[in-house]
Amino acid sequence: MSADTGDSAEPRKHRSIRSFVRRTGRLTASQQRALDELWPTYGIEVDAAPIDITALFGRDAPRVLEIGFGNGDSLATQAAEHPERDFLGIEVHEPGVGHCLIRIRELGISNLRLICHDAVEVLDRQIPAASVDRINLYFPDPWPKKRHHKRRIVQPAFLAACARVLKPGGTLHIATDWANYAEHIDEVLAACDLFSCRERREHDGSTPLDRPPTKFEQRGLRHGHRIVDWIFVSGQ
Repeated sequence: MSADTGDSAEPRKHRSIRSFVRRTGRLTASQQRALDELWPTYGIEVDAAPIDITALFGRDAPRVLEIGFGNGDSLATQAAEHPERDFLGIEVHEPGVGHCLIRIRELGISNLRLICHDAVEVLDRQIPAASVDRINLYFPDPWPKKRHHKRRIVQPAFLAACARVLKPGGTLHIATDWANYAEHIDEVLAACDLFSCRERREHDGSTPLDRPPTKFEQRGLRHGHRIVDWIFVSGQ
């Protein structure tokens, strides 16, 4: 951090609250190679201009946006199992992006593109209004300490951004393994008139709600956590 000399009359810029910590995990050689070789084809650079999703995929198909896809295994599985849909994945950590690119190559996927950036900024700047059929938010950082709850991504402003990019009747799918975060999600969504709850399911990992299992889910189950899944509908 640079010292404040007091010479500048320019006010400090307000720093927005981040829902993540940018971890600079070391890239493996294969992840770095995937980024070098595959990012030009499957990566989307951060820009102020909205993405033309139809031009990006060369068709107008149902669209799924996944926020915080981790290592990308479950996202790549979804794309492979649903070639009739187009998928956009947002993840802030490069090793996860590199791993997902490897899976794209292994599975021969053509209906998945990746963005490596803060999801909230991408929602605000790059995803056009009423352009997405479904948003997935699986096992976001629970920020379990009370003083960090303000960092949880599920907040009114985030829900407003999701509602903006979803088509009317589009769905927001959320899952968590933290009981306190589940209570928080219930409270925030109950106070939001932009979404209605279609289904809420609590389970022990045996009956995920319209999604594949994830690495973070398995980790939570090993710690004895229960899983909660929701499907919320936009504009109803």
